[in-house]
Amino acid sequence: MLEIGGLGVLTSLLSFSYVYDGSDSRNRIVSSGNKMDSEKQKLFNRMKPFIGVIFLQFGYAGMDILSKAALNKGMSNYVLVVYRHAFAFIVMAPFAVILEKKVRPKMTFSIFMKIMALSLLEPVIDQNLYFLGMKYTTATFAASMYNVLPAITFILACICRLEKLKIKSRHSQAKVIGTLATVAGAMIMTLIKGPVLEIFGIHGSNTQSQQISGASLQHAIKGSVMITIGCFSCACFMVLQAITVEAYPAELSLTAWICLFGTVQGGIVALIMERGSLSVWSLKWDTKLLAAVYSGIVCSGMAYYIQGAVMKTRGPVFVTTFSPLCMVIVAIMGALFLAELMYLGRVIGAIVIILGLYLVVWGKSKDYGSPNSITKEDILPARQTVEEINPKEENSDDEVIIHSNIGAGNMARDEQV
Repeated sequence: MLEIGGLGVLTSLLSFSYVYDGSDSRNRIVSSGNKMDSEKQKLFNRMKPFIGVIFLQFGYAGMDILSKAALNKGMSNYVLVVYRHAFAFIVMAPFAVILEKKVRPKMTFSIFMKIMALSLLEPVIDQNLYFLGMKYTTATFAASMYNVLPAITFILACICRLEKLKIKSRHSQAKVIGTLATVAGAMIMTLIKGPVLEIFGIHGSNTQSQQISGASLQHAIKGSVMITIGCFSCACFMVLQAITVEAYPAELSLTAWICLFGTVQGGIVALIMERGSLSVWSLKWDTKLLAAVYSGIVCSGMAYYIQGAVMKTRGPVFVTTFSPLCMVIVAIMGALFLAELMYLGRVIGAIVIILGLYLVVWGKSKDYGSPNSITKEDILPARQTVEEINPKEENSDDEVIIHSNIGAGNMARDEQV
């Protein structure tokens, strides 16, 4: 009986040792896997703002090419703006209704007025002036002139105290110098032409050369003024959107409201400017329809949503700092598909704009810490808490297993007795 009882106890101890070793190795594997997943998640969270804004620039580049092609075929820029936001509202509204049903805050008069202002600034003023400026120039020139947007946004953000500025700091001085360089580069692009550069061995058409040679400077100045005013309106839109997102943190719903009221306000403007000509409203299965659908879904619906999401952590200046990428993409696509002419003066001006722009970005990155540090501090205590809780749970599991094994040994011993 004693031998059998001792055998039961020995079996229980061996079983306990096996379970303990197994659970310990399992814990090590799970812990290492959790660390890898946590590192991947943190890396993805850091990259999300960059992925979002880069995607926006590729979307804007495609819009510039398609919109210029549609305008060249006689499409009214006022009608294009209306159809663009109508398609954006049709696509984004169902997502807003379904996904943000429980998180959508109550609409107040203050928020409503901000949404109305947002619908006027970007969908109506900015886009109409931008397309008008593109009519007088080219898609590449319009995208290049739009590089003053980060500087204007930075100035407005400083005025609204969304961005800090310390005059005695060299990094803040770099921001100011970069802002001035951005404006100087835009003036170089406008006033200086220089010789034509042959990009990819593609020559502009004779018709295009004749149109540009006749009163080209006048058209360039007129188009640049319109685009600059549009940039100012867009900068106001960015700053106001950053403020509105704080009070109305439902990006999809905010996007749907902006597109809806943008369609209404843009429709009123289009009816006034295109009165008496109903043919401009007709759409066929051609470039005009493609430009309206693409620009509406990608550059209005998705763009407003991505901008609002990124602004929550990075601010409006970060969203606009990647606009030179759009210029590079448009220059390549314009030379390939639209046979646009590229002048040396515009290239020099674009280089000055990019240098000034990234001088602003350098000063901003040195002055202010990345929000990722805050995220790490928030994540670390949570991870420590989980690690403190998990051993307790594992120990409790081991205790249950031990008791059950010892109980099994006693049962076997009792049966022998």
